[in-house]
This record gives sequence, C-alpha cells and structure tokens, in this order.
Amino acid sequence: MFSKLENLEQRFEDLEQQLSSPEVLADQERYRKLTKAHADLKEVVDIFRRYKELKNNLAESRELTQDADAEIRSMAQEEIRTIEPQLEEMERELTLLLLPKDPMDDKNIILEIRAGTGGDEAALFAADLFRMYSRYAENRGWKVEVMSLSESGVGGAKEVIALIAGHKAYSYLKYEAGTHRVQRVPVTESQGRIHTSAATVAIMPEAEEADVDIKADELRFDVYRSSGPGGQSVNTTDSAVRVTHIPTGIVVSCQDEKSQHKNKAKALKVLYSRLLQAEQERLHTEQAENRRSQVGSGDRSERIRTYNYPQGRMTDHRVNLTLYKLDAIMEGDIQEIIDALTTAAQTEALKAQSEV
Repeated sequence: MFSKLENLEQRFEDLEQQLSSPEVLADQERYRKLTKAHADLKEVVDIFRRYKELKNNLAESRELTQDADAEIRSMAQEEIRTIEPQLEEMERELTLLLLPKDPMDDKNIILEIRAGTGGDEAALFAADLFRMYSRYAENRGWKVEVMSLSESGVGGAKEVIALIAGHKAYSYLKYEAGTHRVQRVPVTESQGRIHTSAATVAIMPEAEEADVDIKADELRFDVYRSSGPGGQSVNTTDSAVRVTHIPTGIVVSCQDEKSQHKNKAKALKVLYSRLLQAEQERLHTEQAENRRSQVGSGDRSERIRTYNYPQGRMTDHRVNLTLYKLDAIMEGDIQEIIDALTTAAQTEALKAQSEV
C-alpha cells in the first residue's frame, strides 16, 4: 500500500509542476484535465503526508522513552498513546481511498420514483419520497429539476422523474435504488387500519450523448398534444415528445415544457441515462458473477427499506439499520442512512479485495 502511496505523491508533485507551466496554462483543455487529476489526488496525498509526519513524531517519542529524565519519558509515553490511534485511523482512511473508484461517482443523477402496490396511498408515498430527496438535495446545495411528472388525483405522484445536479450526487444517492415500503393509516381510511404500500426508486448517473453509443436510425420520435392536468395549460399544439430506442424498446415521454425542442432534450437526457445505467448493470453483473453486495444489487424488485409511521420508525433491511426519527427523515435528514450504506459497501469492497 505504501509504495502505491509514494507513487501517487510523486504523481501529485508532477502535476503541480505541469500546472505551473505556461504551455499548460495556454491549453485550456489540457489544463482542465490536469486540474481534475490534481484535485482527485489531493485528499489521499494530504492524508499520506500527515501520516508520514505522525510516523516521524512517533519514532522520536519512542526514542525519548529511553531518556534519563523521568518527566520527558512520561511526556513521550503520553504522546505515543495519542499518536498510535490516529495512525490506525489514518491507515484505514488511506486503505479506503485506494479502493477502485466508481467512475460514475462524480456524476449528477436522474431520479425516477414510481408508485407501486397500494393505489392512491402508493402515489402519495411516492410524492413523499420525492419531497424527502428534494429536501436532502436542497440542504446540500444541489439543484433539483423536475423532468416529468404524472400526478394522481389525490395530490400524489404516479411517476416523477427529476435531474439532481450537485457535487458527487451519484456517489451519495446510488444506494437508494430499490423498493421502498410504507406502513401507515391512509387519510382515506375511516377504520384507522394500517395499510402497506410501496414505491420504486431508480437512481441513474446522468449521461450525455457521448457516454452512450446510439445511431440516429435507432431512435424514433413521436410528437403529440400534451394531455392531463399539466397539458391543459401547457399549450394546444403538438409539443409533447415520445422517444423510443428501437434496439432495447426503452420509451421516454416528456410533455412538461411548452417547447417541443425542450421536451425532446429532456426525453433524450433520460433515455441516455437509462441506457448508461443498463450498460453499467450489465458490466457489474459480469464482474461480480454470483457475488452480491451487502447493500444489495439495486434491483427495483428488492425491498430495501420500510417506513413505519405508527412507530415513527425507518428500517433499512440491507444493513439492519433502524432509526426512530421518521419525521426528520421524511424532511430529508437521511445522511446517517447514506453513511451506513456507504460504510457497508466499503467493508464489502475491502473484503473482496483481500480475497483476490
């Protein structure tokens, strides 16, 4: 591990020299790539340098335990007791930082939430989930843009598709994919009985056209008049767009904008992301073979979490995490859940690496 860290530090220093070169400064594209590479290495190099400094301090303190002065020996022993746990923690941090990076982690995401079993109550829950993720995103300073919304008659959402743009959005939210279950008394329930409903969440890295290989003749575009609650006020022209990727049969529709051009752009962005996600899942399946991560595969049919309103409880079944602060969670306070899932994924990655 340490020889690899030494090589990364040398690479970091080389990048610093290149970034100060007038030749590089004159080439904006090259400068941008080198700046990103430099930023990607900075965290691990900073910790490694601090680690080496503490290692030297530890060696000096151990030498001082042999000093003739009892007070100096005592101070040295106290210093050793302080430094050793810091070094252990930093070794763990460095090990995690050296794990292979998910190339999608830096991307924005396309969030798709669909009401599942449970009728109107499921649609209300889907809307609640979207609010939860929106609040979380807003608290992080991210932007949320609704790309498509199909509302239910009771103020819920049959389906909502949104772009969430922010620093490493995919790395934070990628483990949210799956089936979310809610247990509560619906507002329409006169007997006070608890009902169980569900909604599915899909998290896809935002893809650009360059990320996927699509030929022009593989796409079919259909335009039609907007309909439904949104369509009545959108316009009376054929501005809605449906795009079909013929080889896979994936269909994306968008009618939220008045402009056909804007609807087409939004539909294509969702399509690119779905195709990229499908390719990522195919590669993951090939690489993982029969191994399943502790945090789950992200399959939409997999129940990952239960929100129990009568008990004020949220349980994530993948990591056996139960929190009794459901009100706060539904207002976007989900960082503790995300941290637990990330830690579980890192632990599994370390285990897999040690078995290679």
